[in-house]
Amino acid sequence: MSQRPLEGRRVLLVDDDPDILGGMDLAFRGAGAETSLAGDGESALAAIEASRPDLVVLDMMLPRASGLLVLERLRGSADRPPVVMITANRGQRHQAFARELGVEAYLVKPVALARLLEVAVRLTGGGAPPGSP
Repeated sequence: MSQRPLEGRRVLLVDDDPDILGGMDLAFRGAGAETSLAGDGESALAAIEASRPDLVVLDMMLPRASGLLVLERLRGSADRPPVVMITANRGQRHQAFARELGVEAYLVKPVALARLLEVAVRLTGGGAPPGSP
């Protein structure tokens, strides 16, 4: 994997914990991604509409619309970006519901940033020039 495997990828990071959000932001920018940040579900939906990211990293428990509600609202959108849900909730029901709503990856906190980046690279085709097959 290259030093900047997410070069040219736009990633929306969504978490209501500023420390987690800041850590993810540093890691993703270090991997070459252009990041935008949101601290709640409504802001996430607005950012997805406005910037059309290549990937969304979405916390499940958020103010002003949970991550599951965000997924539900995105469901069926033809140009919906891949979504990685991160959550402290270990419940199988929540994971099954998230998968039913179309989440591409479901990771339980604490998530190692290296693991999160690995999943992001896989889902965005990172490491290849943008627009490559």
